[in-house]
This record gives sequence, structure tokens and C-alpha cells, in this order.
Amino acid sequence: MLGFAGWYWGTECLECRNFMFYVPMNHTLLMGPVIFMYIRSLLNPQFKFTKLDWWHFVPGIAYIIWTIIVAVTDLLVLKKYYLMDGQNDPDFDTWYQAIGFFSLLIYLVLSLRYYLMYRAFIVQELSFADTVQFKWVRNFLIACFLYFFSTVLLDILRLVGVNIGYQDTWWYYLLFAFIFYYIAITGYANSIEQKKTFELDFLRYQMPALIGGGSGPDMLQAEDAAFEVVSDTADATVAQSADSIIPPEWTKKVDHAMQIEKMYRNPELTLTDLANHLGTNPSILSKIINRSFGKNFNDYVNEFRVLEVKAQLADPANAHLTIMGLAYDAGFNSKATFNRAFKKFTGDNPKTYQIK
Repeated sequence: MLGFAGWYWGTECLECRNFMFYVPMNHTLLMGPVIFMYIRSLLNPQFKFTKLDWWHFVPGIAYIIWTIIVAVTDLLVLKKYYLMDGQNDPDFDTWYQAIGFFSLLIYLVLSLRYYLMYRAFIVQELSFADTVQFKWVRNFLIACFLYFFSTVLLDILRLVGVNIGYQDTWWYYLLFAFIFYYIAITGYANSIEQKKTFELDFLRYQMPALIGGGSGPDMLQAEDAAFEVVSDTADATVAQSADSIIPPEWTKKVDHAMQIEKMYRNPELTLTDLANHLGTNPSILSKIINRSFGKNFNDYVNEFRVLEVKAQLADPANAHLTIMGLAYDAGFNSKATFNRAFKKFTGDNPKTYQIK
């Protein structure tokens, strides 16, 4: 907006123009790392900024140091334009724009991958995955991608010869303003309180590691890797290859915990909780559920909850109880999660099963 106010022309205030030229205002080399660290800190409660993380900011910091050198040399030492031509804003140099937006694209992709792997993690580890999807994080990344591609589109139009003057880009700045007002307002409107820790392997397409509880290997291996099933005896371990059948006693153990002990009624049940109860490792239990029942942990538990609600709705003795009351008793912790799960597993509205 200072640019549109005429500062860049220098006809009214040459000092203002010089000030803007010497102060870097376009920090695309810093935007990407900031977004990536922000996403990690939101979704992983044990994220800590380490010395290695500083390397992500080296290019952006180096550019700021260079602009300081330019300002000191031209303004204080030589008192004339030397390292800068005085005509063009260095922030809009082609090399800087290209490197900056390439960096931003890389970090946006990494951030999106981090979020998608987080989504894959929670359905394998949590029975209440719907309530911690944090869709605002997804919307935030979509807004960032929209900003990125609108900028790239503007540059492409100029490269192919479309004459877009300085004042003709008002629509771009208007979109820019809407995007970042949206990010700011909705960011304050959405709180994120994540308690489950996880790790990601960006170099290989693997499920996230499950942190906490159990013993043995923490990382879920690829489907063709061998896995171990730890029995309830002190030191007995049954090794099974990936294409072998899961030992039936383990399927029975899991079924007993859910059908007889009704552990699904715990609204905050996690894979780690169930693994600790059965005396095994979360990653092993996840494989047992995935391969024996053909479901992720979230769907496996919620199907039991839906079946209980259906049974309770069909019982005339419960006619005086509300549907949500029964849903909460069955382990659901929100109306939205219950409605989605019920629709998914029955294809119907819960009211159709209610006896009046």
C-alpha cells in the first residue's frame, strides 16, 4: 500500500523511497521455513526448535545481512548508489523472486505432506480422529498455495508478453489482502490442543511412528516387511511374514477386549492404550487390526460404537433416552463424529432406528 501511495516514485519524498529500497520487505526465503515450523509446532506437542532447524533460515538471514551491507556501504560509507542502482527494488530482482518462490513451494509441499501424514497417523492411533483433524490447518495451507500460484500466474503472464502495469496489479494485491486477513482471523478463531506425539519419515513413504507405550520397534514397517507378534507369555515371540495369516489367538484377544470388555466406551481410547492393555506393541497391534479386520483403528473402534447405539435404539426400554445420550455412552465424544460414523457404517440416519 505504501507503494501505491507513491513512495516508490520519489517525487514527493526521496528519503522515503530510499528507505523502502534499502529495507527488505519481500521475505519469501523466510516464509517457507516459518510456515513449515509453524505446522510442526501445531501438530506435534513435543516439537522443539533445534540447532539443525536454524539451517532452514540461513538463506533468508543471509539475504537480510546482504541488504544491511548494501545499506551501510551506500548510505553511510560512500553516500552514493554503488551496490544498488537506485532505480529498481532488489526485492523484485528476478533471481531473488525465482529462488524465493521455489523455496516457498518446497516448504509448502513439505508442510502439506506433514499434515497428510498426521491425518494418516491419527486414524491408526486414535479412536476420536475426527475431533483432532484440525481442518483449519488444511485450509491455511490451501490459502498459502493460493497465494503462491496467484503470484506465479502473474509472473507467467508477464513472461508471455502480457502487458501488466504497476497499477494493473491491484487485483493481485486485493487477493493477497483477502488471503492473509483470512489466515489471521481464522487462525485466532481456531485453537489447537494436540497431545499425541508422533514422528515422520520424509524420505520414505511410511506411516508415522507411534510414540509412547509398548515395547519393541516403534516404526511401522512397509507391508512386505516381516513383523513380530508378541504373545502374552514372558518371552515367547511368534514371527510371522507379511503374507502369513495373523495368529487367531491375537484376533480373539482384540475381539474380547472390544466385545466383552467394551473398551470402545472410553471416548479417548488410543491404539497405545489398547496395546498396553493387551501387553503388546502399538505398531504390532495396528498391523493385527489392519490385516485381520481390514480397517484402521479409528474405524474399527467406531464401528463397535455404532453397533452399540443401534442395539440401544432398538431396545424399547431406552425410548426415553436421547440419541446423543446413547452415543456418548457408547464412546463418541461429539455429535459431528457420531453422525459421520453412523452414516458411514449404516448408510442411514440414526433416527430411523429409534423406537418411538
